Amino acid sequence: MIYFNHNIFTLIDSMTHPFHLAISVQDLDQAKQFYEEVLGCSRGREDDRWVDFNLYGHQLVCHLSNAVVKQVHNPVDGESVPVPHFGVVLDLGKFEILEARLKSSNQSFTIEPTTRFKGEQGEQRTMFLLDPSNNAIEFKAFANIDNLFIS
Repeated sequence: MIYFNHNIFTLIDSMTHPFHLAISVQDLDQAKQFYEEVLGCSRGREDDRWVDFNLYGHQLVCHLSNAVVKQVHNPVDGESVPVPHFGVVLDLGKFEILEARLKSSNQSFTIEPTTRFKGEQGEQRTMFLLDPSNNAIEFKAFANIDNLFIS
């Protein structure tokens, strides 16, 4: 499928390619509990210093480290967004299922589930939370996924 945006041609494959992200965590057991039991990720390969997770079809690798994640915050549509952060764009149905799962497990949100840019071209549902090692995670879902890269 080809999308035209501001006279720039962007080819988007009909199949999303899995993304690989490696993050540091301070405790692998806490990471396993959070990513498996709270977020519902399945575990892949692991060693005594790292573990792979399937995060909605993407490879998330948690590496044991003593590093402390430090964040700054940037204002976005009236919210204080933590940086750095990572996340996944879901469809609205999966977003709502995850939102219910997180609320039922009494997760604390750094940004409560909300609709950002309401009524605008980039309207989206979003929510932020921290893992046990202070890594900020955003989940979002667009009212119209075709607006993912449109400003």
